[in-house]
Amino acid sequence: MTISSKNLSSKSTLLSSQMSQLLNGTVKPGDEDLSNLTFEDLDKLDANSNQKDVELAIQKYSYRMNAFIAAMKSNQIDMKNACVQFNKLNEMVRRAWAVPTYGHELGYSLCNTLRTSGGLDILMANCLESNNPDLQFCSAKLLEQCLTTENRAHVVENGLEKVVNVACVCTKHANSVDHARIGTGILEHLFKHSEGTCSDVIKLGGLDAVLFECRKNDIETLRHCATALANLSLYGGAENQEAMIKRKVPMWLFPLAFHNDDNIKYYACLAIAVLVANKEIEAAVLKSGTLDLVEPFVTSHNPSEFARSNLAHAHGQSKNWLQRLVPVLSSKREEARNLAAFHFCMEAGIKKQQGNTEIFREIGAIETLKKVASCPNAVASKYAAQALRLIGEEVPHKLSQQVPLWSIEDVREWVKQIGFSEYATNFYESRVDGDLLLQITEDNLKEDIGLHNGIKRKRFTRELQQLKKMADYSSRDTGSLNEFLQSMGPEYTIY
Repeated sequence: MTISSKNLSSKSTLLSSQMSQLLNGTVKPGDEDLSNLTFEDLDKLDANSNQKDVELAIQKYSYRMNAFIAAMKSNQIDMKNACVQFNKLNEMVRRAWAVPTYGHELGYSLCNTLRTSGGLDILMANCLESNNPDLQFCSAKLLEQCLTTENRAHVVENGLEKVVNVACVCTKHANSVDHARIGTGILEHLFKHSEGTCSDVIKLGGLDAVLFECRKNDIETLRHCATALANLSLYGGAENQEAMIKRKVPMWLFPLAFHNDDNIKYYACLAIAVLVANKEIEAAVLKSGTLDLVEPFVTSHNPSEFARSNLAHAHGQSKNWLQRLVPVLSSKREEARNLAAFHFCMEAGIKKQQGNTEIFREIGAIETLKKVASCPNAVASKYAAQALRLIGEEVPHKLSQQVPLWSIEDVREWVKQIGFSEYATNFYESRVDGDLLLQITEDNLKEDIGLHNGIKRKRFTRELQQLKKMADYSSRDTGSLNEFLQSMGPEYTIY
């Protein structure tokens, strides 16, 4: 143990002196050459590793990356022959992201180093190197691995057109799976910056490039396409969602949501769930039939297992991305609520492992999750409750889907949930249980409950009709009449 500590201490001192040399403009000869790196220490890191080992790895590889970029900037490395070194950098970052538990910390640190050292600017400049396609592609490949939140912002401010251009060039590279993967991967990242950036990327041909790749068969490319469309749905805003409808995106999402690969299926479903929340395009989204594929997915998958199924989402989404998903938890469409709750359950497990559960409070998701957890929607409430438990929050009183069996306390709770708290006591004092609630008339609401405002009564009736559609009548409906009405259409179940 003492020997180990001694080794750590000497390693740390060595790395600190190397960083000091770099800051002073002096680099040990040979440190800028990355070709001899083997990454054995990264391969040895796992969930049980010491935090000190992780910090040493960050220092070591940040130093070597810095040394290489400094040599590039001072023209010590021939740009035409730099591909070997760029590929080594790409391998470094890729392996860092892949480290269990600590991958997020390692990957983010190296991506920050790439930006602060000026490496990101070099990569963007190389995107224009059409006369040297190898250099252009190996730069794009490294760029695709490094588009973190801060690096995306840097690209948008300093070279968006260059980067979108190289992504589109990659997708037009005939019969090259590697090029298609990198091009769609870059576009996937660029669609999660802002509404304005989404508009710019669409104008520069980014959306058309993604849709063209949707007809390919390569699984990794299709994963990028599905995630790109989900990101665009979340970040694009109403205007860009209209552009998606004009390009028949819901129709393209159908084969993706029907794919055998769970990750392709999931992000295609997520894209459609976000789009359907926009009332202006809801009809076009429903027409595609893609929304019908959401329910089978969320009822047949486990959020924590799904989180581990693919490195692309094993580290979870950013704070900004999650904040944009919060409104979908309150969508009028049950399918959208179910998928959003599934995702927050998955993220809760990831963020708990990262020690970052405070993010849910910062984005205002806690109260919405509590509301969903207590609602009579069986699927959404289950996942919302799981998410709350994982992040250490109290799970509220749960309303059963068997509305006819509700107690007067359950009815009072539901009345509060739908925004009619001032009338909750009236329902309680009138001893309205679930059975009576389902039979209540407009006259009852006006005369007995005191809901005199006609507009408010219409709002209440709308909520009640939604409740009737999602209610489970099996305890009273021995003749399966509700099942028959459901087969005709959910709108008939209110009768």
